[in-house]
Amino acid sequence: MLTVAGVHAFYGSIEALRGVDVEIDAGEIVALIGANGAGKSTLLMTICGCPRAARGQILFEGRDITGLPTFEIVRLGIAQSPEGRRIFPRMTVLENLQIGASAGSNGHLAEDLARVFALFPILENRQAQRGGTLSGGEQQMLAIGRALMSRPRLLLLDEPSLGLAPLVVRQIFAVIREINERQRVTVFLVEQNAQQALRLAHRAYVMQSGRITLQGGGRELLANPEVRAAYLEGRAR
Repeated sequence: MLTVAGVHAFYGSIEALRGVDVEIDAGEIVALIGANGAGKSTLLMTICGCPRAARGQILFEGRDITGLPTFEIVRLGIAQSPEGRRIFPRMTVLENLQIGASAGSNGHLAEDLARVFALFPILENRQAQRGGTLSGGEQQMLAIGRALMSRPRLLLLDEPSLGLAPLVVRQIFAVIREINERQRVTVFLVEQNAQQALRLAHRAYVMQSGRITLQGGGRELLANPEVRAAYLEGRAR
């Protein structure tokens, strides 16, 4: 479904991605783990066209999307729930979700709202509430729901558990599994909670300093001594 081949990306003179190669097949959950500043979020944003890949190629379902503007990438079937949620705090929950629907221009608003509310019932009860007044967990649910409103075939999730209580983290990861299994949406998950991410993922990559250094099955990397020492030992389970 998605092929990232030899991609380099820069912020000014700083090279954030250094020849990244990633493959994601339809129907998978693929995790990307690594330390802060490794380039994980940059990879997701580069897939979406901002920043642009300076070198290399990004293919989605066989089509070269490397030079496409972000709105065209969204219309092709890729959506992102960004790090830090980035909802519109002065807009209501319903208005935030409508913004997601307009990005995809799919004409199925009522059906897609029902689908999001089935995943996140609390959002249905909060429709008229401003996004900025929601709890952190509710804002994360809204960010994921907004991304789903464009009917993506590939969902990019950037640190969905960041700053959330353990109970809410478990709820979010359960929803990610449901999105993948029941709604048949392929998921590319960037996550610092390596324990949860590797348990959930079919496959995973490890990124260090803008490069992919390890890859394998989720459970395989969960048992890898190098991964355990770097990302799991001494951390909350």
